[in-house]
Amino acid sequence: MNEISLAQQNFLLTQKKHKRTVTVSRLCIFILFLAIWEGAARLELIDSFIFSSPSKVLLCAYGMILDQTLFAHIGITLFETIASFGLVLFFALAITILLWLNKRLSETLEPYLVILNSLPKSALAPLLIVWLGATYKTIIITGMSVAIFGSILSLYTSFQSVDPEKIKLIYTMGGRKYHALIKVILPANIPSLFSIMKVNIGLCLVGVIIGEFIASRQGLGYLIIYGSQVFKLDWVIMSIVILCILALGLYSLINVLEKQYLKRLG
Repeated sequence: MNEISLAQQNFLLTQKKHKRTVTVSRLCIFILFLAIWEGAARLELIDSFIFSSPSKVLLCAYGMILDQTLFAHIGITLFETIASFGLVLFFALAITILLWLNKRLSETLEPYLVILNSLPKSALAPLLIVWLGATYKTIIITGMSVAIFGSILSLYTSFQSVDPEKIKLIYTMGGRKYHALIKVILPANIPSLFSIMKVNIGLCLVGVIIGEFIASRQGLGYLIIYGSQVFKLDWVIMSIVILCILALGLYSLINVLEKQYLKRLG
């Protein structure tokens, strides 16, 4: 037992050392990139007007924080992204359950879902703006349009892949399709749901930015498109950096929720 315990301790130490090495390596690469970017701008190896620099981006962000506009733009984009993400999750789950309960309906709608999922969503955005008006609700729907059809198809495929023997057991014990859904299908697909959520949070953010490009006067998408039009490229790069941070933060939050769920199961 002592030998096993020692081996386990060595394994855990090796894993921690590996994670620490990976984290430090990532940080070093990021710092090196910033240093090269800043140095190239200061030495005029690149045009700082076009490519900006880390220091100029920070000064731009600091100025917008002082005039209290930056957090307003971030808040609008974050609200629209979370709203579209939540609605996609709700409707995708509800529609998938409906399709699973009614096989004839699923066979009828499947080709339409495939076609809608294949459509370039950037082409739908201008139509949505014309049909529904240039409001934040339209931008939320644009964010939903990017993710919802793929989510339904993926989730329905996961529903179909559940072990049929487990479902037969429910029926053998006198249960109905509703009981099979609650007792087998939904619990078995929670890991798939988390995977879909990880993908959807990025897709919803992309959809929201597309909507803000076209129809918004607020948000990070607006800052990007307006900054590129008036050659305020510091705004553009700053907004892109913030979007990367938002995407990473939202993804990490879902990842933490998934780990907490798996920990409870364990």
